[in-house]
Amino acid sequence: MATQPDPETLPDEPERGPLRRCLINRTQGRREEMLRFVAAPNGALVFDPAATLPGRGMWLSADGNVIDLAIRRGVFPRAARAPLNVPQDLRDKVEAALTQRITELLGLARRSGAAISGFEKAREWLQSGRGGVIVQAADGSADECERFAGGRSIPRVAALSAVALGRIFGREHTVHVVVAPGRLAGMIEIEARRLRGVAKERVSGQ
Repeated sequence: MATQPDPETLPDEPERGPLRRCLINRTQGRREEMLRFVAAPNGALVFDPAATLPGRGMWLSADGNVIDLAIRRGVFPRAARAPLNVPQDLRDKVEAALTQRITELLGLARRSGAAISGFEKAREWLQSGRGGVIVQAADGSADECERFAGGRSIPRVAALSAVALGRIFGREHTVHVVVAPGRLAGMIEIEARRLRGVAKERVSGQ
């Protein structure tokens, strides 16, 4: 049987096209669903949540265990071909950055009139066909969340706590949010999936 090559020694791939390859498991994924890291001019490893920072990207799957393994194996300095200051709490930093990104996207959706909160008002949007994605509090009642969705075939994510959602919508707490179909809804869904893969606990953003 032929010997399989070490995944970490396979040749690098250029940053072009819609797919990126994880440094750890070498699986390919859509760039917007992966995690991009770059080396800062001061030699620090930086997470690039929007994948817009200059420099050669180093990509990982959106999985907290993969981040931890990347630190233990020291893959970032090898991929950068230079010494790097890799924070040991990198996973926490990634989780915080993704939480902030979801918060900002939901805030943008609210300000643009593309999102609404509250059980009754949000359900009216669903019933009128204005739902692109359902965002529910991670610490909300599972039964109530199911009842709200009503079996509709609309993407449903739970990324932030009820308190964190409430802050976005000017309430003490919020469990149910509906975002209208469109680019923002798609971005929020993707960011929520990335956060779910990275987060150590289900409830974040408190």
